[in-house]
Amino acid sequence: MNVELPSLIDPDLWTFVDESRAFYARRPSGRGPGSREELLAFRAAMAAPAECDPRPIAELASALGRSVPVRIHLPVGKPVAGVFLEIHGGGFYMGSAAGSDLRNRRLADALGIALVSVDYRLAPEHPWPSAPDDCETAALWLVEHAEGRFGTAKLAIGGFSAGATLAMATLVRLRDRGVTAFSGGVLQFGTYDLSATTPAGRLIADEYFLDAYAGNTPDRTHPDLSPLFAELAGLPPIMIVIGSEDILLEDNLAMAGRMSDAGVQVDLRIYPASPHGFTGHGTGMGRAAVGHMDAWLRARLGPEA
Repeated sequence: MNVELPSLIDPDLWTFVDESRAFYARRPSGRGPGSREELLAFRAAMAAPAECDPRPIAELASALGRSVPVRIHLPVGKPVAGVFLEIHGGGFYMGSAAGSDLRNRRLADALGIALVSVDYRLAPEHPWPSAPDDCETAALWLVEHAEGRFGTAKLAIGGFSAGATLAMATLVRLRDRGVTAFSGGVLQFGTYDLSATTPAGRLIADEYFLDAYAGNTPDRTHPDLSPLFAELAGLPPIMIVIGSEDILLEDNLAMAGRMSDAGVQVDLRIYPASPHGFTGHGTGMGRAAVGHMDAWLRARLGPEA
């Protein structure tokens, strides 16, 4: 069977292609830090995250004898219909839950849901499995406390870039524990082979974040580190969002195929003329993707779900 990429793209999205191409022609492409020294310089130069109004609630989530800080955004003037566990991006070595405040504030009010964002530990100071341990801790805390804390047991999870990888690892961990409380996951351009053993994984084999995150792990095909190698049966429905110009496109296509083969309900959305991180950029294509993700989550967490 020969499937051409355009056949997988929503025809309505082609109307945004010219604008996207013009936007990215003016926006220089870049890459992340190539060493620990460059990483420290990147961190030092990063501006403080923009604040939102109202401010989130800072709390400590605890489970399995572990604790992790979380930031909680509640909808204004309406009851909480569901809870979304958000895992920020940043290559496993940058970023923070505070960096998602504006996006999470918007989503809380738009969907009438609570947003819980995880401040997981960063590499290389805290290599794998520190980050997935922290994300699992927050997820299990929600399973135990969401109904009492927020008045609802409807849960979903998602992440942006490295956050999508961690969301996937968290869902696999929960499945292995027999926990089925999460109704779905929204994965934005995650990386799923950190071992560089698949053709897709080899495209990013020289990226420093792989060494920073994996640390001294002898086998990088470990499914908790590289979810592409996990047993995927029994996972909840998944939405995968990826741009056609993203270096991780093949990785995401491979993950979508493996999920489908395992019987997981997969909603694969490919956005033309869009690079990595496009949902955070001010383009019609990015806004269209955000609208699609909102609708997908509303069907699982909104008041009518």
